[in-house]
Amino acid sequence: MQTLDATFSALADPTRRAILMHLAKKDHTVMELTKPFRMSQPAISKHLKVLEEAGLIITTKRAQERLRRLQTAPLKEAVDWMEKYRLMWETRYKALDGLLLELQKIQTKKGKKK
Repeated sequence: MQTLDATFSALADPTRRAILMHLAKKDHTVMELTKPFRMSQPAISKHLKVLEEAGLIITTKRAQERLRRLQTAPLKEAVDWMEKYRLMWETRYKALDGLLLELQKIQTKKGKKK
């Protein structure tokens, strides 16, 4: 559950979500990620550290570059967790829809009797 907590905590920030969207397209260096965000390199590095600690990105070396790469496993775990609750709520909403339909039928019958 700690992994899930770290994932949701990291995803809570819009800048970090935007960084992940950039990394979903291709690997980037810190300097490449700094440009679209108009943030300082240290600020972007702090966001990257949170994402890395959550397991959402990894750093790889290529020559002198340190590239950040998206890791999808924690995202899949979060989606799987949410899917369980989506199914539960969908079942409950269907039951509620059925109850409301029955109540509407009862109201219609009472209205016709008057």
